[in-house]
Amino acid sequence: AGALFCTIGGEEVRLDQPGDAAQADAAARRVGRPRGTLAQEEPRDFVRPEPAPGGRVREYWVQARSVMWDIAPTGRDQWHDRAIRGPRAFRAFTYQLMNPGFASPAGPRAIPGPTLTGEVGDLMVVHFRNGEEKLEQAVTMHPHGVRYNPEYDGTYMGDFTRAGGFVAPGEEFTYLWECTPDAVGAWPYHDHGPNHTLNSFRGLFGMLVVRPKGERPPDVEVPLFLHSLSPPVTGLRRAFQTINGRSGAGNTPTIEARVDQDVAMHVFGMNNDFHDFHIHGHRWKDSGGAFVDTPTVGPNETVTARFVEDNPGRWLYHCHVFSHQDGGMAGWYLVGR
Repeated sequence: AGALFCTIGGEEVRLDQPGDAAQADAAARRVGRPRGTLAQEEPRDFVRPEPAPGGRVREYWVQARSVMWDIAPTGRDQWHDRAIRGPRAFRAFTYQLMNPGFASPAGPRAIPGPTLTGEVGDLMVVHFRNGEEKLEQAVTMHPHGVRYNPEYDGTYMGDFTRAGGFVAPGEEFTYLWECTPDAVGAWPYHDHGPNHTLNSFRGLFGMLVVRPKGERPPDVEVPLFLHSLSPPVTGLRRAFQTINGRSGAGNTPTIEARVDQDVAMHVFGMNNDFHDFHIHGHRWKDSGGAFVDTPTVGPNETVTARFVEDNPGRWLYHCHVFSHQDGGMAGWYLVGR
């Protein structure tokens, strides 16, 4: 495996040893607020988007916070009945759902962040706050799939950066994202500030879902982010293969459904690797209408396993890259009658 290099504010930072994250964070702290002089050459005043006729405003309050995160809180992998030894906790960066006005937490600090949903015609209004002094750097929210103008891209671009691309500690910004017909599906969102690669690796990501107008949501719907947590990211002695920031069956999400329920599992690649997603005892149609049971998902790609449940029992789901599944990228799917 080759070393990972990140460019942060013009500095090249190597990420292949424990402790390298501290150098990346230091580089990110040195990135000053962009002057925006080059951005002013582009249109300064964009038309404020509104919901389409029949649509509505979907309003969310989300803040970036850090948390000490245990990668395997049970201390065991139930599949192989083995202990997961050694230190497992690290300081993760997370998105946290808040009540209106950031009045109080509406959800935990967790990996992944809150799921944001909308229907075709809606406007997602996402109030974002960089709410944690321990982050000590600018972070953002950058969405995939939805429509937005450059003001709401949430991307740091040096002197081309617009307001939503640099949200410093203690600051807030409101993103406006349109749910257009071509946005139907499940998409990731993640940090795209100056230190976006490292911050995404350590937990600043989540899912947004756009449905056709009036479509009934699935009975069971879960995001599953396939990724790894390596020593340069965590400062721990070993790497963990993870789903939603957890490693080993019993720590990764245990998904429960019943026969005849509509089930949707949205699977995302959230590191540099390609993954395969497999559910024992099940198959489903891909976007082309072919039946599959082990589709491939690459970095920041999404595949959805959606089917009507008809096969009760305890099932494994996992990445079928063998080193990933045996390293902890697996979980339980429990189907009752």
